[in-house]
Amino acid sequence: ERGAKLFVADINPQRVARAVEEYGAEAVSPDEIYELPVDVFSPCAFEYSINAETLPRIKAKIICGTANNQMSHVTGTEAAKRGILYAPDYAVNAGGVMNVSLEIDGYNRERAMRLMRNIYHTLGKVYELSDREGITPQYAADRIAEARIASIGKLKLPLGRTAPRFMGHLRGEH
Repeated sequence: ERGAKLFVADINPQRVARAVEEYGAEAVSPDEIYELPVDVFSPCAFEYSINAETLPRIKAKIICGTANNQMSHVTGTEAAKRGILYAPDYAVNAGGVMNVSLEIDGYNRERAMRLMRNIYHTLGKVYELSDREGITPQYAADRIAEARIASIGKLKLPLGRTAPRFMGHLRGEH
C-alpha cells in the first residue's frame, strides 16, 4: 500500500512461495538477503545469523527481527560502530508470548494491540538507556530485563515465601 518492498529468504521453498503469494514479496536466496540495499534487515529464524561474516554485508540501517539470539554482544558492538540501530530480539519478539497469553481467556484483538504497544515503549526505554550510558541496545535491554527479573524476585508469595531469585546475566559472550 505504501510502497514498501518485501524481500524474503528461507531454506524452506514452501515458506518462500507462501510469502510471495500472500504478501507480494520478492524471493531471494538465504545468502543474497544480506547484500540487499534495504532499510530494515529482519532475521526471523536462525540464532547468530548476524556474525563476523554476515554483518559487513548488511546494508540496512536497522536490524529488527524475531529470531532469538540474532547476534552476540561482540557483533552488536560492531553493528553499533557501523551506525546500525539494533532492536534487541527479546524485546521485539515478546509480542508472541503476549499474544499466546491472551488466548487463555479468549483472544481479543484490541487487548492484544494494547499489549503490543508496550513493545514500542520498552524499546524507547532501551534506546534511552543506551544513549544515556553509552552502551549498545543489547546491553541496555539486558540491564532492563535483569532489573525487572530482580524486582520480581522481591515479591512476596503466599505464606510469606519469596519468589525465586535470578542469578547472573541473561546472555554470555559468543
